[in-house]
Formats: sequence, structure tokens, C-alpha cells
Amino acid sequence: MGHIALKFAAISDQQETTELARWKSMLGSFPLWVGIVCFCLEFVVWLAFLSVLTLSQGVLLGAINMVSIVIAGRLIFKERLDRMRLVGMALITAGVIFVGLYA
Repeated sequence: MGHIALKFAAISDQQETTELARWKSMLGSFPLWVGIVCFCLEFVVWLAFLSVLTLSQGVLLGAINMVSIVIAGRLIFKERLDRMRLVGMALITAGVIFVGLYA
């Protein structure tokens, strides 16, 4: 959610004339603050999560998060999925599955 909110904040004010004006506008945008709050909450949840699981299992879920962000980018922002991204997503998913099965 944090990545998606920050992407919304980054693309919302494209019509600003200068980069400084764009940043000032972004600092007042709701999606930017939603993204910041989400990342702060994610940090707290990640610490709690790692206190329960082993680091190797936690990193697996962190890796699959990259795949979900790419899928969300495709569905929400209509970003392109070329062959290399699809291969990367498949390799990450396969790696998570294989390590998860034999952990």
C-alpha cells in the first residue's frame, strides 16, 4: 500500500512548472502522507514479524512483496510488463516456493 500511495503522490501533480513547486505540492498531498504512514507501520509490523519467525522465512515474504508490487503497478497504473519482468517475477516466486518447501 505504501508503494502505491507514493506512486499516486509522485504522478498527481505533473503540471507544476518547476521541480520545487512540484515537491511543495507533493508535500501537501494526502497520498504522500498515507505512503509515509504505511511505511512506518510496516516497519513496526516487520520488527514484530521478525521476532516470531526466522530471518530466512521473513526474507521470503519480503521477496514476494516485490512481485505483488509489480502486479499492483500493472493493475492500477497500467505499467508495462515486459518479458524480463515476467521472468524475474517467475524466478522470485519459484525461489520463494522452493526455499519455503525445504525450510
